Amino acid sequence: MSAATALAALAGLTAYAPSAATAQVPGPPRPPAAPVWKSCHSAAFPKLWCASVEVPLDYAHPDGRKITLALSQVPHTAKESLGPLLVNPGGPGGSGLALPGLVAEALPAAVSARYDIIGFDPRGVGKSEPALNCEPGHFTSVRPDPVPHSGAEENANIERAASFAKACGSGKYGKLLEHIDTVDAVKDIDAVRAALRAMRISYFGYSYGTYLGAVYAKLFPQRVRRLVLDSIVDPTGVWYDNNLNQDYAFDARFKAFTAWIAKADSVYHLGSDPGKVEAAWYAVHDELRTRPAGGKVGPGEFEDTFVPGGYYNGYWPDLATALAAYVNKGNEKPLVTLYGNNVTVDGAGDNGYSVYTAVQCRDAKWPRSWQTWHRDTQEVYEKAPFLAWNNTWYNAPCAFWPTGSRSPVDVSNSQLPATLLFQATEDAATPYSGGVIMHSLLKKSSLVVEEGGGNHGITLSGSKCLDGYLSAYLATGKVPRGHGGTADAICQKLPDPVPAAAAVTAKAAAAASGPAPATGDKGLHKLLGTRG
Repeated sequence: MSAATALAALAGLTAYAPSAATAQVPGPPRPPAAPVWKSCHSAAFPKLWCASVEVPLDYAHPDGRKITLALSQVPHTAKESLGPLLVNPGGPGGSGLALPGLVAEALPAAVSARYDIIGFDPRGVGKSEPALNCEPGHFTSVRPDPVPHSGAEENANIERAASFAKACGSGKYGKLLEHIDTVDAVKDIDAVRAALRAMRISYFGYSYGTYLGAVYAKLFPQRVRRLVLDSIVDPTGVWYDNNLNQDYAFDARFKAFTAWIAKADSVYHLGSDPGKVEAAWYAVHDELRTRPAGGKVGPGEFEDTFVPGGYYNGYWPDLATALAAYVNKGNEKPLVTLYGNNVTVDGAGDNGYSVYTAVQCRDAKWPRSWQTWHRDTQEVYEKAPFLAWNNTWYNAPCAFWPTGSRSPVDVSNSQLPATLLFQATEDAATPYSGGVIMHSLLKKSSLVVEEGGGNHGITLSGSKCLDGYLSAYLATGKVPRGHGGTADAICQKLPDPVPAAAAVTAKAAAAASGPAPATGDKGLHKLLGTRG
């Protein structure tokens, strides 16, 4: 039976039907009710089914208040199933409901057909109930300049961060905040496993989803069939130190972007010296302090517009075009359009940021003295200015957070089967060292490195080398071993994107001579928790 025929046969079902491999598996003493799956397909995701499951708000009181987790699924179509494959796009705060559709399409059909690919909105996120939204409009433009030029400007940002934290702790969200964290989210994952009546699950996580997966594997190692972590959080730096390290990595990635523009001076006319391009960007930043572009894009919004370029170089041509239009012609429209289309925070963004702060602030202790934040940020800013203050204000509510904090989980683990890790050497959001550290802590892990790559989220993005290792592992459980050095296997990065004006010619040349460059197809990367 073909995959299409099998899917058609499933179309009349309204409840999850576990495969023989997962049927009749005992769960915990009181597992959640099995989810009732209903078609929620769309033109973009024609194979998607949706459901929900109830879990305790507080696992110490399982008979108390319940909350609801939203689930999605692309069901298996093969005769023999490998059971559930839970997927997570990161964040914290990222919705995972669309991800199964993308994963199912991107994997080889013979691989995806053997899994029930399960997405979920973690507690507090998206269509899970209740959804956390502490202070709607927190990112309404124009915000204060992230880089403080006076004590008054710094105090304005401090008050803004403190106001957000206070809003989260007041009213209807007060009790919820104590249970929005990685450990509770991990317990939810196991509740989903129990609801699916599966003895074990496989897990595939990007970005923050790598930490979520590693913590799940630590607390429930016997429940893990296969584990894939892509673009890996340093589990020893959760979360204050990790954010400081991000600042250096994003600054380096920004310099790679300006160097790429400089090489395309014939297209963008911003200079053939990367330093000149960088200076032009900072000059625009300063000009927007007194005259926001379109009345909407001040320095903070300008920074936010360019941050996604640190996650994925497919954004570079659009960003370079907008910068060149502003600098060379005084044309604000491309910049304002990019901000409006890709960065403006709507209700979903407010929800995502609320959960982001709730998880990060609750997961680990943060400095409560603003003097510490100021000293550390200024030290970074002097060496790596691109994101330093912006990132500080993004996390600053944790200095005033109304709940106590947990201690980070030690994810070191020798009880797992072989696991597969992916990491790009120039990743800004999760620097390379995180992948190396996770590799050392997961004793049976194998690390596949994209040499020279700087994108965040590297599998299922066009690399045959990376995706070959991923597909082989999901199909067989086998991982590469023994390349020598830190990595067990090395893949070369994909070519950088083509400058906008040369894209048509280059596309034809690439088709004739080699692999296609990175493009503006941002489907997967739209889901991977960028700040934009």
